[in-house]
Amino acid sequence: MKVIVITGASDGIGAEMARQWAARDRQSLALVLAARSVDKLEAVAQTCRASGAQVLVQRCDVGVQADCIGLVDATVAAFGGIDTLVNNAGMSAHANFDEVTDLSWYETLMRINHWGSVWCSHAALPHLKRSQGRLVAVASLAGLVGVPGRTAYSGTKFAMTGFFEALRVELQPSGVSVTIAYPGVVATGIRYRGFNAHGQPAGKSGLDERGAMSVEECARLIVQGTEARKRDIVMSAKGKLGRWLKLVAPGMVDRLALKALHPTARS
Repeated sequence: MKVIVITGASDGIGAEMARQWAARDRQSLALVLAARSVDKLEAVAQTCRASGAQVLVQRCDVGVQADCIGLVDATVAAFGGIDTLVNNAGMSAHANFDEVTDLSWYETLMRINHWGSVWCSHAALPHLKRSQGRLVAVASLAGLVGVPGRTAYSGTKFAMTGFFEALRVELQPSGVSVTIAYPGVVATGIRYRGFNAHGQPAGKSGLDERGAMSVEECARLIVQGTEARKRDIVMSAKGKLGRWLKLVAPGMVDRLALKALHPTARS
């Protein structure tokens, strides 16, 4: 039986990955769904169970190290090991740096987006080594290219990228693969719930949402890339172009990053 742990699984990309994995593997799958909202997790779990998967729901705030350790302990107690850990939990933010008066929410964001993935991965690592499993980090295109208004968010996602790139090399002899996914703008509510300059829910998106990738397509690319043990999953032609242009024409990348903003957020 394959055991897959997904953080941030109560809605959005995490929930859709769970549903797709359940539909793919059916009887041979045990899913561990983790997030802060147990009610939402149970709704996702019900769908996955209907597809034939075994499911454990575990409340977990990845911004708390003890919760991350508890997630791994509960998984091993229930299913005996871990084959795949998907570090998907995260929070968004959009604010120009000179508009921020209290930087404490920058630290909160780093705990959720970066440290949460570090703590979960550290706790799961012995079990992943035993299974020669898969370790996944859902980063962002904002972890490859800095976007104005995203200093806090890009900082956390660049930290994730650097950490998992280094860890990938460390783990090569162990047989554990490390896959980093770089979604662009995906049609979820994450940017509406993310921090504004005052550390409060923004209630709107600072990015241009036109042409946003569907949640289903994003989840499918991550699931397929994970199964194939891909190094990186850059999901759009624009993302792939931006990654290449950053090496050869960085000024052009800056101009493209400005165009990624919602028209009302440009100045």
